[in-house]
Amino acid sequence: MVKIHVPISAHDDASYDILIGRGLQAELPRLVREACPAARYAVITDSHVNGLFGKQVVARLHDGTLPAELFEFPAGEWNKTRETWAMLSDRMLAAHFGRDCGVIALGGGVVGDMAGFVAATYLRGVPYVQVPTSLLAMIDSAIGGKTGVDVPAGKNLLGAFHQPRRVIADLDALASLPAVQLAAGLAEAVKHGVIADADYFGFLEREHQAVMGKDADTLERVVSRSVEIKAAVVAADEREAGRRATLNFGHTVGHAIEATAKFAVLHGEAVAIGMAYEARLAEALEVAEPGTADRIRALLERYGLPLDLPESATPDDLVAAMQLDKKARAGAVRFALPRAIGAMHGGAKTGWTVAAPERLVKEILGGPAAE
Repeated sequence: MVKIHVPISAHDDASYDILIGRGLQAELPRLVREACPAARYAVITDSHVNGLFGKQVVARLHDGTLPAELFEFPAGEWNKTRETWAMLSDRMLAAHFGRDCGVIALGGGVVGDMAGFVAATYLRGVPYVQVPTSLLAMIDSAIGGKTGVDVPAGKNLLGAFHQPRRVIADLDALASLPAVQLAAGLAEAVKHGVIADADYFGFLEREHQAVMGKDADTLERVVSRSVEIKAAVVAADEREAGRRATLNFGHTVGHAIEATAKFAVLHGEAVAIGMAYEARLAEALEVAEPGTADRIRALLERYGLPLDLPESATPDDLVAAMQLDKKARAGAVRFALPRAIGAMHGGAKTGWTVAAPERLVKEILGGPAAE
């Protein structure tokens, strides 16, 4: 088992460990009890993950003498809403869960965001543990304490920072992951290589067949290195006041795609498209080294990820959605852009995002992802 510590410097009690290994679901009673002792546990999951792991996880918790009750909501990003949050919270209240309870988020990114938001707000906040079951959740969304729901105006516009007590990533869960979901998670791995580690990016280029074939050792390295990168960024900037903004590469355009497509596009696919276009924008602004965009696009294509905008997405609609993005300032759309593979533009003194002229953004979005 690999253990990666996330030290949250602002308040030590928010620091936690990320555990990566095989067979960890079988050890959940011990791993949960150690990090998140509670009188009762609300296991929050969605209808898809429940069919795969829900009953087994609750049975294991019961076998380990941990009282647990399952709370399910319908699968799909379009169900990550205030209404679902209210339904789950009301059900926990009706079941008389008190302030001595804990929450276990069992599932992918949608479940992690939703369960984390319930935990952040239930009786003004209760502790929780992340048990991610998708690659995207393991290497990205389960780490960092961002929780929230989507609203008609955009993605994750209501939420809270609420750090988990522990993240337990059982690599065996990836065996059931469809290829399209595996690729969606790899978009975030590619992002990690772009923003922080050129050698890791090169590894993803060389080992794409082993990755897509779910080779055990290769996947363990992908999860471990991506977790190390994100954990280091989060530890240095818990609330996105500085360097953490680099994790948003590809997400300004990506979130706009998700919002305008009504979440018909997977998050990882939207981020892949976003990276393809934002890398082009970086070169057009003379922020990135020439050739950076082509190399990013080639790797995304190798993993079977989409690169061009959905037919329904227009530059005008996307820019309008971006202006509602959390990263927008004074009406200006800002982007986290690479300087080269493995290094981001900006710094502590100058800031980590760049404002781009609306005209140029629309021009880039109006063309193909590669030219």
